[in-house]
Amino acid sequence: MDKQEFLKHLETEIKISKLSPYTLKNYLELNNQLLNHAKKQPEQIEQQDVKYFLADKMTDRASSSIILFLASIKFAYSNVLGKDPTAGVKRPKKENKIPIVLTRQETTDLIESSNNLKSKLIIQLLYSSGLRVSEIVNLKPTNLDFNENIGWVRSGKGGKDRMLILSKKLSKKLDKFIKKNSDWIYVFSKNKPLTTRNIQKIVQKTAQRAGIDKSVHPHTLRHSFATHLLDKGTDLRKIQELLGHSSIATTQIYTHISHEQLKSIKNPLDDL
Repeated sequence: MDKQEFLKHLETEIKISKLSPYTLKNYLELNNQLLNHAKKQPEQIEQQDVKYFLADKMTDRASSSIILFLASIKFAYSNVLGKDPTAGVKRPKKENKIPIVLTRQETTDLIESSNNLKSKLIIQLLYSSGLRVSEIVNLKPTNLDFNENIGWVRSGKGGKDRMLILSKKLSKKLDKFIKKNSDWIYVFSKNKPLTTRNIQKIVQKTAQRAGIDKSVHPHTLRHSFATHLLDKGTDLRKIQELLGHSSIATTQIYTHISHEQLKSIKNPLDDL
């Protein structure tokens, strides 16, 4: 089996498993990189080839990138060739980095720095719904209910459907935008979804115009949505449901970055 045939088989396995388009892209790219680096046919790949690739290409990469690489190789070879060249390769511990969050003022500045209506609506919806970038590009007008100010994420991460909340402030603007583009299949594009890279560029360029001295990505708005809800006293399990986290442990990271809750703690010296 040559490289192209192997990657085609891998694509089929990923689609059958109903993994996300993001996973499909990453798994194919990482497996292609390994094969190019090793200069071998897929059947010839062994543990040492994986180690050589890690040593040559990933020593300066974050733990999450290495974990993703190993997962992609394991999935490919286990499902296509019935072997696992990652067996016995040490996996780094996942880094528990506290995510970057925008203040309310920075969020306002970001929204107001949008240079067109579509970009502004995308940023407002990312922040007000906590949607993942892969979810917002696939959002369709039929997924939104402006009377109830809610919407539905269909087949989100893990293949799950979940409800999203719509800002009353945003609902009317979004409804008007959709009616103006009534022949569009998706909320923000006509025939096929925008690329996630497109959304990333919109957010990053808008953040630069706003003069925000932080690394801002679409996921930053998701983190900000969750943290600001927590600041206002929203129950953690409700935030878990809105974000589509399968485990409350994932959502609990926001308890570490809620400045409002930390500021509300009474200092023990004041009780003396």
